[in-house]
Amino acid sequence: MTSTDIALVTGARGGVGSALVARLRARGLRVAAVGRDAASLASVDADAHIEADVTTPEGAAAALEGCRSELGDAPAWLAHAVGSTLITPLHRTKADAAHDILRVNLESSIWILQAWLEATGKQPGAAVFASSVVARIGVANHEAIAAAKGGVEALVRSAAATYAARGIRVNAVAPGMTDTPMTAGMLSVPMQREGAEKQYPLGGVQTADDVAAVMDWLLSTDAGRITGQVIPVDGGFTTVRPLVK
Repeated sequence: MTSTDIALVTGARGGVGSALVARLRARGLRVAAVGRDAASLASVDADAHIEADVTTPEGAAAALEGCRSELGDAPAWLAHAVGSTLITPLHRTKADAAHDILRVNLESSIWILQAWLEATGKQPGAAVFASSVVARIGVANHEAIAAAKGGVEALVRSAAATYAARGIRVNAVAPGMTDTPMTAGMLSVPMQREGAEKQYPLGGVQTADDVAAVMDWLLSTDAGRITGQVIPVDGGFTTVRPLVK
């Protein structure tokens, strides 16, 4: 069984994850916040704080079990906001760095989706994952992370097809450069921030809440007919070529 007022958010300590937790709770859901370090989760205003490493099958299963234990049921809503990045050309990418990118971004998505599907049984629900614009358009020096996020998108489409008959919806967002703690080092350099902002037809870079807003919508009944989709949150980066003046 699942509870339709419970959501589980992984990567809840990150910029997008914490913004999403706040949005979900604001509309009345009880939220289990999941992260690898319980101490760092303390600052996240959630109904339950669960320490688990969802990059392993055991850790993903523990996250769902923790939700049941603390909130009394499995979540009908899943948001997977775990992620990392690597901006390095492939010929300079070390094997352990590539393995880590795949583990954190792709493998974690597989294991948490599997654990959540097992927990929901035959109940309907919705899950949302985080891809990236680099999986949708070629961006130099992003080969490893592009491959990992491309795998996430393929996972979303296949799972959406497999579990549609159960009333399960599976979608993803694909953000462009987003102002979060992960990108703070890059965006703190004025020249780099200005260069990043100029890439986007709408100008600027996304905020964490811009991305969380779309994830929140995908987990709502307003998106009840949306499944198997990857929605870019990128200021038009992947589809729009503005008039150059």
